[in-house]
Amino acid sequence: MAAGVVSPIVMTDFRILGAAILFWIASFFTKREPVSWKDLGLFFLASQIAIVFNQGSFIFGVSMTSPIDASIITTSLPILTLIIAAFYLKEPVTGKKITGIVFGATGAILLVMSGQQLANGNASNIRGDLLCLTAQLCFSIYLVFFRGLINRYSPITIMKWMFTGSTLSVLPFTYDKILAIDWAAVEWRTLAGIAFVVVGGTFISYLLISIGQKRLRPTVVSMYNYIQPIAAAIVAILWGMDSFTLLKTIAVILIFSGVYLVTQSKNLATIEKEIERVKTGEK
Repeated sequence: MAAGVVSPIVMTDFRILGAAILFWIASFFTKREPVSWKDLGLFFLASQIAIVFNQGSFIFGVSMTSPIDASIITTSLPILTLIIAAFYLKEPVTGKKITGIVFGATGAILLVMSGQQLANGNASNIRGDLLCLTAQLCFSIYLVFFRGLINRYSPITIMKWMFTGSTLSVLPFTYDKILAIDWAAVEWRTLAGIAFVVVGGTFISYLLISIGQKRLRPTVVSMYNYIQPIAAAIVAILWGMDSFTLLKTIAVILIFSGVYLVTQSKNLATIEKEIERVKTGEK
C-alpha cells in the first residue's frame, strides 16, 4: 500500500473476498451446519459491525490521522468492551479487571510511543481519531452483543457467513477499483504480500478469534488486542527497523501482566456459584 500499487480500499476488498472464499472452501471439509433465516440475518448484521464498519472506519481513520494516534486509540477496545459487557451481560467490573486493563493500556501506549517506525505519517486529526475510535466501538459491540449467536455455531460457519455478508455489501461498490489495477505490472512480492494478508492476517486470524470467543469472555478476548504492538515491535526489531530498549521491556511486562490479571478475574457465573455455595454451607 505504501508503494501505491494497492489502495487501502482494494486491500480491504481482497481481505473480505479472499477470506469468504477460503472459509467456503474450508466449510466443504467440515460438518454441514444448517443456519436459520433469522440467524442468517444476525450474521449479516454482525458482519457489518465487526468487519465492514470496523475495518472501513479504521482504514479511513488511519488515512486521516497520525499512526501514533491510531495505534493508541486501539488500546480503547478492552475498555469499551468492559463497559458494554457490564451493562449488557451484567459482567462484574472487578478491581482486578480494571487494574489489568490499565496495565495493558499503559504498556501498549509505551510500546507505541517508543516505536521509531511510527515517527512519520499524517498529523493528528480529530475526525480521523473519531473514526479509529468508532472502529474499536464496533468490534466491542460485536464481541458482547453477538456472543449468543457465536456460541450456537462452529467458527467456520460463523466466519463463512460473516465474510459472505461483508462481500455482498462491499464488493458491488468497489469492484471497479480492483478491475482498474494493472496486474501485469504488479511484482510477485506485492502478490505475496497480499496473499499473506488474506491468508494469515485475515483467514487464520479471524478463525482463531472466533475459536477464542467460544471459550473466553468478551473482555478477555479484547485484552489480547494488546499483543499486537508486541508482535509489531518484535518484527520491527528483527528486520532492523527498531531496537530493543528498557522502555520496551517494561511495556511488554505491563501488557502481559494486564492480560494475566483480566484472564484471572472472576466472571458473573463464577461469582454466582460462590454465592450459592455460601448459601448452602459448602466450602
